[in-house]
Amino acid sequence: MKSARLILMAFFAGSFSVILAGCGSGDSSIDNPAPENTRPASFTDKQWLGKQLFFDTNLSEPTGQSCAACHASQVGWTGPDAMISLGGAVYEGAVKGRFGNRKPPSSAYGGDSPILHYDTTNGWTGGMFWDGRATGLTLGDPLAEQAMGPFLNPLEQNNANAGVVVDKVKQSQYANLFMAVWGAHAFDDTEKAFQMIGRSIADYERSAEVSPYNSRFDTSIGTGNGLTAQETLGLSLFNGKAKCASCHTSTIDSASGKVLFTDFTYNNLGVPKNPMNPFYSELAFNPLGASWIDLGLGGYLKSAGYDVSVYEPEFGKFKVPTLRNVDARPKAGFVKAYGHSGYFKSLEEIVHFYNTRDVPSAGWPAPEYAANMTSEVGNLGLTPEEEAAIVAFLKTLSDTNSP
Repeated sequence: MKSARLILMAFFAGSFSVILAGCGSGDSSIDNPAPENTRPASFTDKQWLGKQLFFDTNLSEPTGQSCAACHASQVGWTGPDAMISLGGAVYEGAVKGRFGNRKPPSSAYGGDSPILHYDTTNGWTGGMFWDGRATGLTLGDPLAEQAMGPFLNPLEQNNANAGVVVDKVKQSQYANLFMAVWGAHAFDDTEKAFQMIGRSIADYERSAEVSPYNSRFDTSIGTGNGLTAQETLGLSLFNGKAKCASCHTSTIDSASGKVLFTDFTYNNLGVPKNPMNPFYSELAFNPLGASWIDLGLGGYLKSAGYDVSVYEPEFGKFKVPTLRNVDARPKAGFVKAYGHSGYFKSLEEIVHFYNTRDVPSAGWPAPEYAANMTSEVGNLGLTPEEEAAIVAFLKTLSDTNSP
């Protein structure tokens, strides 16, 4: 595993790294077509509107990049290019040569995330994005606020302001649907119209097409059937020795009635920097270059004006992602990246990291930010067979009806 990583790093270390980090080739990328014209009977008007917005390639500047460019159904609504996953794991925005700084999180199963708040027991909880900056404090819905963010990010869809996005929707083929959902005067107030765009996309992301809760694990709940002996062992380890369930909750949530596989909190696992991230070379947006440290939640809290006593203990912490669809991929051998930096290139690798981070002989690189690092993982004493059982269980969390 380590030797394969060294080969990959050497391959990407030269002048080809930025090119390969942003461009798929051959069958490393997958088709992510625009939505079909036939609306499923189960869709509400707002969900159908949200789908049009999600797949609209005209809502970037220049045109050509939709939300689906970084969030494809076949890979669990995250990045769809295996070559990018092998490299920097971040995606090029609408403007050529501009890259994001983190691996795209899944756009599925985020609808239950609460408004960002400090919980006296669990610490900071809720919000959206890896760093929680879509707090939900404006709209009361972090998922809707997250949907609005990429439109105005110069490293993503690059629109100058909300008015540009609203005007594009006003000129779209689904403008009448937008008014049917939000009212005849929906475009009159630009700020509210932009919020309606975010709310519509969030409604689509909550739909059964994006978040169906129909994995093999779900069908086994209550019956005890459907999991192999190895997968059952993996679930037992997940809930016990491996300590996964302390953050990736595996019990039914009382509010939603579903198993969410996240408690929406923030943690510093000691994930290493991804040396292949092209953001390190993007000096116009990252003047620190390769010395830039991703401070996660703490970085957001600092920028939001919180006191040093609040933000400093949160440096290096990132939102606990759901594990649903963690292995979803269009075919065997298709590479996915894991962690906020995309450093890990397989489930086997990241599970091994959780198990052995603090074992000197494991040879892991230094963490990106060493302070505030959790001690819950790192030397769990899992055997290779137990690691394999956990991976087998994680593979039961993939949706079974990807559109």
